[in-house]
Amino acid sequence: MHLDTHHHDHAAAVSADARRPDGNRRALRIGLGGPVGSGKTAMVAALCGALRERHSIAVVTNDIYTREDADFLLRAAVLPPERIQAVETGACPHTAIRDDISANLEAVEDLEDAVGPLDLILIESGGDNLTATFSRGLVDAQVFVIDVAGGDDIPRKGGPGVTTADLLVVNKTDLAPFVGSDLSRMADDARRQRGELPVVLVSLREPDGVRPVADWVRARLADWTA
Repeated sequence: MHLDTHHHDHAAAVSADARRPDGNRRALRIGLGGPVGSGKTAMVAALCGALRERHSIAVVTNDIYTREDADFLLRAAVLPPERIQAVETGACPHTAIRDDISANLEAVEDLEDAVGPLDLILIESGGDNLTATFSRGLVDAQVFVIDVAGGDDIPRKGGPGVTTADLLVVNKTDLAPFVGSDLSRMADDARRQRGELPVVLVSLREPDGVRPVADWVRARLADWTA
């Protein structure tokens, strides 16, 4: 699916209604954003592996001109191919997750029509900067992923992604000794920026390293279906 960046006719019609047109509850939608190389696609793959036994999941990926992230997930066989949909944004990633979300909404609706009912749809943004946030007309909660190798000053710099996301993930903690990043400082700076909003530090190279993020998603699912 390709986003026509010159067309914004559907943007004003966005609805965050929890019900589908047939009256059934729709899937919970969680967005994952963050800079290029922070590990978003690997995080999506790990979450699928941790959650797919108990929950019905689908994924929408966003890339500017390719299906690179969707192809990675397909090669990793994290879900059946029909549960993975790619959106080619053709412009800065935030365009398709915040400004004109029509292509992503169409992908979400197509997945629910084709393989539903679904419990959860993970929507991965293309790599963007610290200002990347999702429209609340597209997702119900958002995760922002940064990585240790990007510099331990990233949390201190803030930006809407770091300060307002429902969950901040500091990824690739295993690299800290090799890149000179101070994990304690990153954690302290992140908590200072975010107040009571949660922060987790993870390494997907560790056994069950995705557990803190998966547990957070499970809690959101429990709230959604309560």
